[in-house]
Amino acid sequence: MNLRGSRTREAPEINFIPLIDVLLVILIFLMVTTTYQRVAELQITLPEADADQLKVRPKEVNVGVDAQGRYVIDRTVLNFTSVSALADVLKRAAGDTKDPVVIINADANATHQSVIHVMEAARAAGLIHVTFATQTPAK
Repeated sequence: MNLRGSRTREAPEINFIPLIDVLLVILIFLMVTTTYQRVAELQITLPEADADQLKVRPKEVNVGVDAQGRYVIDRTVLNFTSVSALADVLKRAAGDTKDPVVIINADANATHQSVIHVMEAARAAGLIHVTFATQTPAK
């Protein structure tokens, strides 16, 4: 016995208009109640520049390294004995000046190890500003 009959079932429809209305009300509520603030702010004082002042150059300690492994520190020729001896000479050449710059003038054919010795000696002497001198190619 068929009590339901032969009716076809219709697919249920979802009405989106009330859903959109509710979402718009929630969106407006969130926009009105939200407070905006900066999370992190850095307090910095920017430096001022004055073109009339002269720049004071720090003391320069020139270290020359040739292809044979000889060192020249401020026109004094040295043969390498140890890094600590080289560090002592660098300290004497720097004197009591604040933050001197060590300029390494290495020959193009000098070994990497001889340049590393100068860098280690500068670190051991407490000289942290090290730079390399180069030349421009001839035309």
